[in-house]
Amino acid sequence: MSLGRSLRLVLSPPHPAGRPFIIGGVAVALVGGGFLGAWLFWLGTIFTLFCLYFFRDPKRIRPEREQLVLAPADGHIVSVMSAVPPEELGLGPAPRWRVAIFLSVLDVHVNRVPADGTVTRIAYRHGKYLNASLDKASVDNERNAIALRLPDGRDMAVVQIAGLIARRILCDIKEGDTVIAGERFGIIRFGSRTDVYLPAGIRPVVVEGQTMIGGETVIADLTPLRVLP
Repeated sequence: MSLGRSLRLVLSPPHPAGRPFIIGGVAVALVGGGFLGAWLFWLGTIFTLFCLYFFRDPKRIRPEREQLVLAPADGHIVSVMSAVPPEELGLGPAPRWRVAIFLSVLDVHVNRVPADGTVTRIAYRHGKYLNASLDKASVDNERNAIALRLPDGRDMAVVQIAGLIARRILCDIKEGDTVIAGERFGIIRFGSRTDVYLPAGIRPVVVEGQTMIGGETVIADLTPLRVLP
């Protein structure tokens, strides 16, 4: 990563979800520090700087090509495997390829739409708060599952999963919305995981351990294969 890109990433404006935390940190630093001493000023300052970094929301440039599935989050891939989508989405019992992305506390936590389409279902489910890097987190943890209908009629899903520290999943889209690949749709606070279930028959072009950039990294190609005569 270039120095310029690194600076733009760190100095990005914060996501709106971080404003209450940032304002609270500033208040502690200025008001609490003024009455209770320098230690509270520095505590509030450090907390504010952490929140500014954690809730950073850098601009992303999606690929020009259409019919691509993009990474819905920053982080690294912890699993690429065949799995059944969450049953609450009603996508059927047939396994399909799933790409699981783990977001550490240091990653950008803004979630982005993986592909153009229409939101057909959103289903929130309470659950545990296991380490999000574990494979069983996809099944056992608190999650918000979103089904998308692509323009050609195929379906896929993206799932926001709370982690060991995360306790709040935010989703800014609703059923019936038309969405565009790469646009923001939510955030998960303080460490999490995001799973993508590809359309039936589509294979991922990424591998376990690969680093993802939300809204930019291509994880699958939706273009139908052409059979040569």
